[in-house]
Amino acid sequence: MYHIIVNPASRSGRGLRIWEEAIKPALTEKAVSYQVYFSKEAGEVTLLTQKIIATHFSKSSDEKPCRLIILGGDGTVNEALQGIAPSRNVIVGYIPTGSSNDLARDLGISKDPIKALSRILDAKTKPEYIKRMDRGIVRTDDGLRSFAVSCGIGYDAAVCEEVMHSKLKGLLNKIGLGKLTYLGIALKLLFSTKPVSCTLYLDDKEPIHIKKLLFIASMTHRFEGGGFKFCPMADYADGLFDLCVVGNIPKLVILFALPTAFFGKHLLVPGINHYRAARIRITTNRPLWVHTDGEVIGRVDGMEISCIRQDIQFIS
Repeated sequence: MYHIIVNPASRSGRGLRIWEEAIKPALTEKAVSYQVYFSKEAGEVTLLTQKIIATHFSKSSDEKPCRLIILGGDGTVNEALQGIAPSRNVIVGYIPTGSSNDLARDLGISKDPIKALSRILDAKTKPEYIKRMDRGIVRTDDGLRSFAVSCGIGYDAAVCEEVMHSKLKGLLNKIGLGKLTYLGIALKLLFSTKPVSCTLYLDDKEPIHIKKLLFIASMTHRFEGGGFKFCPMADYADGLFDLCVVGNIPKLVILFALPTAFFGKHLLVPGINHYRAARIRITTNRPLWVHTDGEVIGRVDGMEISCIRQDIQFIS
């Protein structure tokens, strides 16, 4: 039995059409046993996931995994992850229908919904398709939140915040150019964002003081923001975060460095630094926007990030 959560609003409504016109007929043709659930509002995917898992494990032992399929974007996966407790025996399949799809990009999951579905179904007899990924945990004054791809504070989170409310995103999604929304807003906010001072603590090392921070991206995967390869050396199963830290650098230099991030060449620019750590603490002199997997969770002036190694079972 597969439990399928569909975000019908993903990619400006294409998610529902992909379900109705491609995935549902394919499951019927293959005589696959499934139950489908449709999210209607923000936060509902988490509640659906919790309900599905609770019901599954009330009827079977922990030795039998709960097989969950997400049809949506990175944000839909992020919402589902909030409903999966650490170390739970849940295997997640992903049919990407979002605008950025950075998780699918890094894992090599096909953009073709039928190919992505076939891979998920094949994993039942081919366990090598199931990868174990690190789970990130961010702690703020508002509580804990998990993430699968990245957690950012500062400029990149501010971009996510504006993208969430952008009418341009919906228009570009309809013509397959949704990721240009991120680039356009990133360029717009570059000159309006005011740097702040920051102290960065990595594991048990001496603190790093940054006078003019633009942003910090703490990543388990290589891509975020619709294809920016901010951490080209990131390994999603090594138990470590790769950090892209941008500070003490003229904005004009950033303007020219930003496009190179699509190819992972931005780390050659002085003032853009790379670090690795399993535990991170960040304090700033004023509150900044924070996101997890592109989902903005609010403004904070301090947070802690930790890694649970290979906690997520994911089909790719």
